[in-house]
Amino acid sequence: MPPDVSEASSSATLTLPDGRVLELPVLRDAAGATFLDVRRLYPEHAVCTFDPGFNSTASCASAITYIDGENGRLLYRGYPIEELAKYGDMMDCWHLLLRGTLPTRAQRVVFQRDARGHRMVHEHLIRFFNGFQHDAHPMAIMVSVVGALAAFYDKDHGLDYDDATTRDLAGLRVVGKMTTLAAMAYKTAHGQPIVYPRDDLNLAENFMYMLFGLPTRAYEVDPVAAKCLEVILMLHADHEQNASTSTVRIAGSSKANPFACVAAGVASLWGPAHGGANEAVLVMLEEIGTVENIPKCVARAKDKSDPFRLMGFGHRLYKTVDPRATLMRDMCHDLLRHLKVNDPLLLIAMELEKTATNDAYFTSRRLYPNVDFYSGICFRALGIPNNMFTVVFAVARSVGWISQWCEMAGDTPQRISRPRQMYTGHPERRFVPVAERGGEECADEAGSFETLESVERRIVDVRVAMPHP
Repeated sequence: MPPDVSEASSSATLTLPDGRVLELPVLRDAAGATFLDVRRLYPEHAVCTFDPGFNSTASCASAITYIDGENGRLLYRGYPIEELAKYGDMMDCWHLLLRGTLPTRAQRVVFQRDARGHRMVHEHLIRFFNGFQHDAHPMAIMVSVVGALAAFYDKDHGLDYDDATTRDLAGLRVVGKMTTLAAMAYKTAHGQPIVYPRDDLNLAENFMYMLFGLPTRAYEVDPVAAKCLEVILMLHADHEQNASTSTVRIAGSSKANPFACVAAGVASLWGPAHGGANEAVLVMLEEIGTVENIPKCVARAKDKSDPFRLMGFGHRLYKTVDPRATLMRDMCHDLLRHLKVNDPLLLIAMELEKTATNDAYFTSRRLYPNVDFYSGICFRALGIPNNMFTVVFAVARSVGWISQWCEMAGDTPQRISRPRQMYTGHPERRFVPVAERGGEECADEAGSFETLESVERRIVDVRVAMPHP
């Protein structure tokens, strides 16, 4: 719930160029961070803050995830991600983010039963997959089919998302069905028949079964590989107000259907600046080629005139090692050792990490390996192709997205997101009738001009020449 101004611990003084002096309430969060409350700044004083990318703006108050970038800590509802990944599982993570607590044994049994009961999707939805090209990107499919779930679970079907119980049900449905839809997207993109979910498998095991199972032969899930995938999903489940999570919240602020909001999150995640980093790491490692080339490539990365960059290093929030990166590195070693995979990219990655973390250029800039540095190698070892990396990311992040949506939808009072802008266009000006605008000639690609009459004639000629269906 958004903090009240009455909770302000003190105030700050803002002096404007016109001489006005404004008092801004100062708020502190549970971690002791300081925030200036500017909610009344525009309504009462017609003054806005300017913060592209929201680097210095808290768009909401949330109790779900906390990042301590200075010390490399990530907490889910107060629990360190290292402990949750080591001692817990996806059911713990899902229940914790969605409902706020680690489940008791009895709660786990009920939650697991309910969660597995929502893996199936309507048969009519499956027909959607037949409309995609055989080479359609799986993320393009995911954006479409996740949004299509809104047609099956909306107010016309008796669902009132103002009710907390209904929102919790949406939390079960979203995550339960995401693995099914993701596996179907994979099968569609590879021209294979879809595989239905199994209730006797946990989330990661079932996901692998639906991805790699075929109706022509039995598929045995490797428990070590499944555990690796489960940890990857847990590490990516939530990460404060990132681009896709903020997108989900902004869409949800208009009271849009939760499945439409999650589809918006999928679309945001698809962007290469957000969800495509681990794939970029693999491309970089392949470009480096051999361990011997690392010094030369590191030198190129330091050269600002060279476009080459070390992918998977540094993070906008973490000023030291990303805590998820350490877990991912250890998991990567264990997985490759278990699968007896001799991946030359792992050797390059290990040596590159060693070189960069002992180089003052990178350490002085706090450029340490992040979670994307090793996750791509894990995905490759699991048999997941590059174009599915972001899809798996979306499956994991769906837990955080719907948890954040539930929290946002339960806020009192609720406000639709409506950022202001700094206008840089023309001031008000008189409309000019077309006859007064001039420009009776049009330039072609070569820079020469032709009259509007000849342009229109050419367009007509083209239309006449086009074959009729």
